[in-house]
Amino acid sequence: MKTIHLGLQDYTQTWEAMKVFTAERQSDTEDELWIVEHPAVFTQGISGKSKNRLQNSDIPMVQSDRGGQITYHAPGQLVVYCLIDLRRLGIGVKKMVSLIESSIMDLFTTYGVESHLKEGAHGVYVKDAKIAALGLKVKNGATYHGLSLNVNMDLSPFSQINPCGYQGLAVTQLADLTDNVQLKTIGSELTQLLTRHVTRN
Repeated sequence: MKTIHLGLQDYTQTWEAMKVFTAERQSDTEDELWIVEHPAVFTQGISGKSKNRLQNSDIPMVQSDRGGQITYHAPGQLVVYCLIDLRRLGIGVKKMVSLIESSIMDLFTTYGVESHLKEGAHGVYVKDAKIAALGLKVKNGATYHGLSLNVNMDLSPFSQINPCGYQGLAVTQLADLTDNVQLKTIGSELTQLLTRHVTRN
């Protein structure tokens, strides 16, 4: 599996690039993980409801084709897009979500941070505060979109939404839970764990 560091990229342009990659991939196309940060943007999943944006601001909103509800991206948040051929792996999207969540939780363990899942609410939580969100799209048996992990960012715009559709859901970030957090390092460590989980599945 190939890992690509894209740096700071426009959300919509990256989304279009994922769609092109997925449409053009062949049965032997190598899976890829794209590490990226986005300028401030709200994104709404296909099941998202407009009522979950609580107030208007100058932060743009993009209606996306991923699963899930509304979330927020900004610099200091690690986004990993998972361009993975599920058919070749012989797994379904629920298993893929589980592998992503397990990878994130394994990462936190190495930093001494205790995390947990919530039944019926995908993502990873620390003391009931959401720290990582997931949203995938499956097309022709392959995934795109992926996960976002709050590392060291301005969390205040989350107050403008019901994060992931949950009213009053608290959010947190790794920098508030442990010392010496570097987004680039976190990105490398998480993609290594993801690669390990997916390839040994």
